[in-house]
Amino acid sequence: MDPVCASYSPTAGAAFPLGAHAHPLGTRFAVHAPQATSVELCLIDGDGPHPIDTPGTADRVERRVPVTDHTFGVWHVDVPDVGPGQRYGYRVDGPWDPRRGLRFNPHKVLLDPYARRIEGGDTTAPSTYAYAGDDPFGPRSTTDSLQDAALGVVTPEPRLAPGDGRLHIPWSRTVVYEVHVGSLTARHPDVPEHLRGTFLGVSSAPMVEHMLELGVTAVELLPVQAFLTEPSVLERGMRNHWGYSPAAWFAPHPRYATAPGREVEEFGRMVAELHAAGIEVIMDVVYNHTCEAGVSGPSLSLRGFDAPGYYLLDDKGRDIDITGCGNTVNPATVTTARLVCDSLRYWATVFDVDGFRFDLASVLGRPGGGAFDPQAALLVAIAADPILSDCKLIAEPWDATAEGYRTGGFDTRWSEWNDRYRDVVRSFWASGSGVDRIASRLAGSADIFAAGGRHPWASLNFVTAHDGFTVRDLVSYKEKHNDANGENNRDGTTNNTSVNHGVEGPTSDPEILEERDRHVRALLASLALSAGTPMLLAGDELGHSQGGNNNAYCVPLATPAEEAYAIDWESADHDLAATVAEALRIRRRVPALQRHDFFTGSDDLEWFDAHGNPMTVDGWNDHTIPTIQAWYHPLPEAQGAGLHATSGANPTMVAILHAGDDADLILPEPEGEVAGLRKVFDSTAPTGTVHESEILKPGDAIEVSGPCVIVLLGDD
Repeated sequence: MDPVCASYSPTAGAAFPLGAHAHPLGTRFAVHAPQATSVELCLIDGDGPHPIDTPGTADRVERRVPVTDHTFGVWHVDVPDVGPGQRYGYRVDGPWDPRRGLRFNPHKVLLDPYARRIEGGDTTAPSTYAYAGDDPFGPRSTTDSLQDAALGVVTPEPRLAPGDGRLHIPWSRTVVYEVHVGSLTARHPDVPEHLRGTFLGVSSAPMVEHMLELGVTAVELLPVQAFLTEPSVLERGMRNHWGYSPAAWFAPHPRYATAPGREVEEFGRMVAELHAAGIEVIMDVVYNHTCEAGVSGPSLSLRGFDAPGYYLLDDKGRDIDITGCGNTVNPATVTTARLVCDSLRYWATVFDVDGFRFDLASVLGRPGGGAFDPQAALLVAIAADPILSDCKLIAEPWDATAEGYRTGGFDTRWSEWNDRYRDVVRSFWASGSGVDRIASRLAGSADIFAAGGRHPWASLNFVTAHDGFTVRDLVSYKEKHNDANGENNRDGTTNNTSVNHGVEGPTSDPEILEERDRHVRALLASLALSAGTPMLLAGDELGHSQGGNNNAYCVPLATPAEEAYAIDWESADHDLAATVAEALRIRRRVPALQRHDFFTGSDDLEWFDAHGNPMTVDGWNDHTIPTIQAWYHPLPEAQGAGLHATSGANPTMVAILHAGDDADLILPEPEGEVAGLRKVFDSTAPTGTVHESEILKPGDAIEVSGPCVIVLLGDD
């Protein structure tokens, strides 16, 4: 028996912990199924592992073990001489009463919701559907699913680091890099070939070096909990690329390992290697729906154990869909709260994951699918947990309904994706207007987050994310081009605030290319220099394009990682990356951009127009004005001393955002004594850096040639 199993000692007759836990004498299995009448553990033998999202072959052999102990709705059994590597599933019998949500069917092999590893699984195999024929409320199917089911694998929990190995980087210093594990390195020539597109590729030396040069402090991984492709997507010959279709909330996704079966070890190594470089790991987690789709979908796991406990159902047994994905996890039950919190604690304690970004997080605050409540039980359980409360918690504050749009509505413990930041910054640089709105976003969005004792870093700022255009496509396409998804271009948002600068898509016209380059640089520089927490979509700093697809969630089934929207490192725009890195260096140098509290007025931040005059009410309301100047005063020593900076200076900073044509801008004259200023950043310079700048004084003119972001710092 593996020695790591010795850390778990079963208690006779105990229902918890759930899952499969190996120990020196065997393995304890426990699963929640409170309304079942019988449960059988299926120990599976046969050939090696089946690839994920593919049908099995008729060679699996099972040994059934009756599970007789039944406590608190949990069925549990201790099986001697069974250890790590054993594949398993469950057969669960009970009432077949779909109108009450009861879909027990012992002909279906079910995946343990607490499985630490999974193998196989095909969500279109007819055998995985619990009902016969075409009516999900009709009779129970008698077709056996053994050969097609996703299986759990008994897996010991590794202890990868003693105690709490999380980095605890302050929010005020955090810079997030949103990453798709496969697409990040699949085409990176300097990453060893066997590591490309894997967990270990993310933490490889070339990637760590790139992230450190950029100034990244945290990677936010698109879903890495094991997922299966939705039936509707598989039927089109496609597979889920992003991973927002979860199957097992405790298991790392098998495709991201260098070889089947290594995913647990390699996920842990990735986290440890990133931590060694000073980079935190944030997981994008999907606890709002599962890969089982609506009631007409397959019974792979939760639906076959306790559909009324795990899913929101109406009084006729149909799924209440507020996620747009066919089903909605029921956030109001103890069953769900236990599963979600157990899963989060597992990643935080076993792997030392630093934080979590919650997909469609407002769903978790809508008991019964009703009105959103920031004090809903599941949200409180997460935020009050002694382990999870010490992690970074990020909400995507909306779902698929109008009631679910809750930007700014979460409790103080949460940070939130700020879509209003995205929309305002895009609009300013696309149309050259709206200085009143962009000023609020640059200053940390106090109008959204200041209430209730929150802080600027509660605003997770972004101009692009996985869901939508890349920044290069944002300035190259006026319309979405999603035909490759097989949905006749109906999918993906039409509200992009994008422009093409005269040509839709690729062009060789040098003037258009220059306009696009200026636009991209202005967008990314604005992001780096705004108060709040910046999030950069991986590849944006390199000019990555998805060919105008603003919903690249799926790819043809057999697509290799290097062809699945992978970043093209060999043709990357390294000058653009250097510009982003320079803007982030300035961010680290200026404590005013990392402040703990919101700006209060003239003693810390002043606003001026293009002529250096203080902004007036009329100026704020004039949406034709394309220029805003922000004067950031040094923080008082007591506030600035605790903030990370690349030098001991706590300088005055002037940020100029100009979205108009060529012009002469006049430096403002702020309150108090003013030292000389040097221009240190210009988004139109090749790498953003300005060398040997002359000392400037208030009232001096600066020539600008079209849209740009300029930064001046007080002369040391």
